[in-house]
Amino acid sequence: MIFTAPLKSDSIKIMLLGSGELGKEVVIEAQRLGIETIAVDSYSNAPAQLVANKAYTINMKNENEILDIIRREKPTYILPEIEAINIGALIKAEKEGFHVIPNADAVNKTMNRKNIREFAAEQLGLPTSKYKFVTTLDGLKEAAKEIGFPCVIKPVMSSSGHGQSIAKTPDDIENSWNLAKEARGDASELIVEEFITFDYEITLLTARNEIETVFCEPIGHIQQDGDYIFSWQPMNMSEIAKKKAQAVAKTITDGLGGRGIFGVELFVKGDDVYFSEVSPRPHDTGMVTMITQSHSEFALHLKAILNLPLGYVNYGAGASAAYKAQGDSFNPQIDIFNSSFTNDSIIRVFGKPQSHKGRRMAVALTFDKDSSDRALQKAKEIIGNFKDN
Repeated sequence: MIFTAPLKSDSIKIMLLGSGELGKEVVIEAQRLGIETIAVDSYSNAPAQLVANKAYTINMKNENEILDIIRREKPTYILPEIEAINIGALIKAEKEGFHVIPNADAVNKTMNRKNIREFAAEQLGLPTSKYKFVTTLDGLKEAAKEIGFPCVIKPVMSSSGHGQSIAKTPDDIENSWNLAKEARGDASELIVEEFITFDYEITLLTARNEIETVFCEPIGHIQQDGDYIFSWQPMNMSEIAKKKAQAVAKTITDGLGGRGIFGVELFVKGDDVYFSEVSPRPHDTGMVTMITQSHSEFALHLKAILNLPLGYVNYGAGASAAYKAQGDSFNPQIDIFNSSFTNDSIIRVFGKPQSHKGRRMAVALTFDKDSSDRALQKAKEIIGNFKDN
């Protein structure tokens, strides 16, 4: 492969549509290979914009604004990094010859829980929980009764767990309805899911290009209000369950096609594996790979996009702990004890220009050669040393 320099007439260009903390790491990896980077988001000074060659702030749901930037910059690759984006713009851009990662159809399927669930369960035959889609409160009550309690209720389109809740009894339904309707994204339709009494859930990062498919070690994680707070790698699981997880991940990513890394979320009960969701981009729980692997999920994403070999070296066990803001600020400051900076930890502060309660602002990464349990305990201790200033 021939590599170029940025800001030249023949530069290889990647354009990020969505420029948060995960996109920031993708930009950094691209810069290391001399690739020109363009970061686009709905607010200025987003994390990836701070390190990219060029930055634009637009309405990410406006088809014309997205297409205008794409046609003006003519990127080699377009990387949708968020769900809240105008899919029509990506479909039109692809028809005009631009390379959307992994492809516009995959983005369309995965950004909508209805599309991806029907694709996975009904077209690919993957094991999933029981589910129903509803558009009214009465429909929600009826579907929950049919699915059974407890059940999980989510908007068909939202990011980072926004609007997700568990209804334990019929008395919880109205509150779940209101939470879903208040979520950012499209809450015109909701999905009601059977609550599987799984033993644990994992993210299986799956990188694919036109040559090969590579799996990272399974990542365990803990969520709160539908958003991750801790993750660790590897997740201790049976070889049978691991092989089943890889088979499910390969089936869904082959079905979606294209290049890049996919975050495949799975429920595991004993040796049984159930498909939950998939993101066609780096996954927040996968930030742990910045300390556990020679090539992080972000580096693998870029190598897959460029159709380069996808090998990497596993260093050992690790964990991540997300820090979420405790309050609102237009000048956010995070007070971190100096003792948090150890020889087996990494701190990443995202540099977001504004905080609000619950917004992810930083992450602590910890390493332990042999034990993800010990790494997780270290991560919990370190994140306890963070506070809003």
